[in-house]
Amino acid sequence: MSSTMIDGNLLKLLITNGTINLRNDHQRINELNVFPVPDGDTGSNMQSTMMSGVKAIQALDDVSVDKIGKTLSRGLLMGARGNSGVILSQLFSGFAKVFKEKTEATVKDFVEGLQQGVKQAYGAVINPVEGTILTVAREAADKASESVTEDITLEDLLQIYIKEAYESLDRTPDLLPVLKEAGVVDSGGAGFIVIIEGMMAALEGKIFEDQKMETVASMANQFDTYEGDTDFGYCTEFIIQLKNGDKFNKEKFTKRLQRFGDSLVIVNDEEICKVHIHTKTPGDVLNFGQQYGNFATLKIENMSLQHTETLLHTGEEGHDCGHDHSVYQSDRKEKYGIITVVNGDGLKNTFREMGVSCVIDGGQTMNPSTEDFINAVESLNADHIIIIPNNGNVLLSAETAAKFIEDRDVTVIPAKTIPQGYASLTMFDMNQDLETNIKEMKDLISHVKSGEVTYAIRDTEFNGFNIKKDDFMGILNGKIVTTNTDRVATVSELFKKLIDEDTEIVTVMIGKGVEDKELEQVMLFVEEVYPEVEVELIQGNQDIYSYIIAVE
Repeated sequence: MSSTMIDGNLLKLLITNGTINLRNDHQRINELNVFPVPDGDTGSNMQSTMMSGVKAIQALDDVSVDKIGKTLSRGLLMGARGNSGVILSQLFSGFAKVFKEKTEATVKDFVEGLQQGVKQAYGAVINPVEGTILTVAREAADKASESVTEDITLEDLLQIYIKEAYESLDRTPDLLPVLKEAGVVDSGGAGFIVIIEGMMAALEGKIFEDQKMETVASMANQFDTYEGDTDFGYCTEFIIQLKNGDKFNKEKFTKRLQRFGDSLVIVNDEEICKVHIHTKTPGDVLNFGQQYGNFATLKIENMSLQHTETLLHTGEEGHDCGHDHSVYQSDRKEKYGIITVVNGDGLKNTFREMGVSCVIDGGQTMNPSTEDFINAVESLNADHIIIIPNNGNVLLSAETAAKFIEDRDVTVIPAKTIPQGYASLTMFDMNQDLETNIKEMKDLISHVKSGEVTYAIRDTEFNGFNIKKDDFMGILNGKIVTTNTDRVATVSELFKKLIDEDTEIVTVMIGKGVEDKELEQVMLFVEEVYPEVEVELIQGNQDIYSYIIAVE
């Protein structure tokens, strides 16, 4: 194949083949992760993100590159998991914008898309770090741009791109010392190259067929969610294929819809508009919506009936909201709705008791997607929504969701650990105004020390430690500070590094697998060495971390 023009079918093939190539190789990418801890691995997050995009475009045949690009972007955004997934979605979102209103694209358009993707991805990260996927994508795009000629084929261009990308990847340890210390290259950059290599393979006639993806004939699965109730009535949700998307007045549309109910969320682009509303008159809502176009999907659920069934099954005002969310539902509009990400029944209950409305089950090994956060926001009936991610690899997905939802007041507290999130909630006051709450919650985060005890998943040398697989590691504010084959010795040494003369309160969250005898040994150590420190115990039952420690 010798390609100088790219139509919709070819673009779809390139993206699909690149995604399957990543899926087949994602475990190798996972193994490049710097920390030897169980986590939301880069390869897994990237392939999950790309699969969301590919599923969205599978039903599209013989359409323009514009249509493929827009649908892909939306699918990637909704499915983005972890920082690597969000950055990847932004690379392709910027890439797709170049195809606007184009049926076909030139190789020059393709290169411009690569550059626009880099620009958008850098803009999505508050503090871009060099030596990452950003660097690899930028340097490869710059090299490709320098090499464009009037008659260059896409095959020749991608060969140049891939060669420079590998050279850039090899330089990442020189830009990021943590990579050099671990003896690896950047995993995100490596994963991105695998996608581009899959595209190149498609051009060479090597089509990967071993995919396990279900065809998505509509956008419904991209937005599917189970909603909580407000004043009962009907949870009404639909997607309109806009008749005049370029003239669509979202502000006017929103004001008119507000007459019919509450918990209103509107997400739109130039072609579609998705609406979620809780109303007692769904017929009126649908009649209004139909004025703007045809329904692509439609869902109405009787929340009063769901509420009754919930009370019969659970005997309390709370139930699962899909497999990802657990929501405390209110029959009136609240001032605040708080969303957090946490794992472990004990920790979930603790966070709920502190005022959390919606718990997304996830964290270190299960990074929620952007869509998970959007669905969680939609499930709450509140004036102000506060999201507490509790994980540095989840923060960017939460921030992306907050930017995407323009019709709700959403604030993200930049908590990168469970201790930070827990501490921030101690400052939350339901009766306080939003500005004061946010300021006090953010202020306390910077004063909290976070400690974690977990196990190594492989042999490595890191931060001066010769770590063997299954060794226990003590982590302080994201850095490994102690290792040992004995867990009690590890947590005891971690306490020594966490606690100082200014320490007032220590909260210990106990994970799965910690027996009473072991906990007694740990607490005896703390009482003997730090008798003046107040210690609070929480039976968190969390995975991965035997102990999570918050020090204030």
